[in-house]
Amino acid sequence: MLKFLLVVALFALATYLVIRLIQRRGVLPPMQRPAPRPKPRMVAPDDDDDFLRDLDRKRRHPEDPDST
Repeated sequence: MLKFLLVVALFALATYLVIRLIQRRGVLPPMQRPAPRPKPRMVAPDDDDDFLRDLDRKRRHPEDPDST
């Protein structure tokens, strides 16, 4: 069992070294970091300034035709 684990470890090391060598030569693109996540969107309407401004405008001027 110990010999098997040694063979697996040596195979993994050899594979790693070959891949690193290929990357350094420029044949494979280097590993890239994942793209940063976008800013979280607003979850509730009370977080949206435009929504609150429109709500306030509708409250102050209820006779506007587009307030329905």
